[in-house]
Amino acid sequence: MKISKVLSVNITVLLIMMSSAVFSQNSRPSEHGPHANLEQGRLLGDLSTLDPRKKPSQNFDLQDWSLTLPTDINKDKKADIIYEPALDKGFELKPFFYTGGDGGLVMACPNIGSTPSLNAKYSRTELREMLRRGNPRVKVSGVNKNNWVFGSAHGSMKRKAGGIDGSLEGTLAVNRVSTSGDEDMIGRVAIAQINATKHEPLRLYYRKLPGNSKGSVYFIHEVNGVLDATVRLVGSKSNTLENPADGIELNEKFSYKVSVENEILYVTLIREGKKNITGSYNMSRSGYDGGDQFMYFKAGVYNQNNGGVKGDYAQATYYHLKNSHAGYKY
Repeated sequence: MKISKVLSVNITVLLIMMSSAVFSQNSRPSEHGPHANLEQGRLLGDLSTLDPRKKPSQNFDLQDWSLTLPTDINKDKKADIIYEPALDKGFELKPFFYTGGDGGLVMACPNIGSTPSLNAKYSRTELREMLRRGNPRVKVSGVNKNNWVFGSAHGSMKRKAGGIDGSLEGTLAVNRVSTSGDEDMIGRVAIAQINATKHEPLRLYYRKLPGNSKGSVYFIHEVNGVLDATVRLVGSKSNTLENPADGIELNEKFSYKVSVENEILYVTLIREGKKNITGSYNMSRSGYDGGDQFMYFKAGVYNQNNGGVKGDYAQATYYHLKNSHAGYKY
């Protein structure tokens, strides 16, 4: 199968100070906004429909996703990218992207692998939202029908974009995290993202340290041109954290829902039989509503460790994946 290739705002001193802070799950406005009606303690999606005999695209709608792999088959020193048509026709590649024995979509990524560009630090086996759904006349990047914008963007941008604001749902289990390498990177994997023109409004992390049986979940918001803000859901990103209270074990299924509405970022963590946890961040002064800013979701295994011993890797299995946007017409 043919594999194709892809190739500031001014901020006040107060916001600069806030952007380096760590926020708890209680720092959220308006009682969870669009997530207020999520059922407590119930995983998202219908996992009963998954069939281990089927290709990934037969269990999941992959027509509006492309896939970045940690491989470089054609030796051009960049990660391989599988576009929507090939992905939709049943592409899989063990051990990186395939249907698992329980019907879930397995994604695995080594610590050391190919990256999308020379400037990229980390390898990934990760899906990239493509609202064009295989239409080659629509470019990958830009304010166009392949990407979405904030509802606060100028009206002309909203008319050009494929969607306005939006939500991403995922149900997954993290099967393995890296166990070697630098202490700042070990055990750390991003399972979902919002990417913008240059920065990342969201990176949702799972992190489990080698001595612990349970992991943390938190997200980071990049404020354009300033420092990052961290919002804790369970545990923290600490390099020395002992087993976090109410943490998540490897192979334990959990769900997340990410939403952007009225420049507020909401992230809800859902575990079966437990109370949902929601964190949020006000992005109104983060610089993502400018004239050149476009967004897209990402989901999978973005291995945040580029060192350690040969053969070390991270892996997750997805059981549900759903993206939605206001004004999405495809």
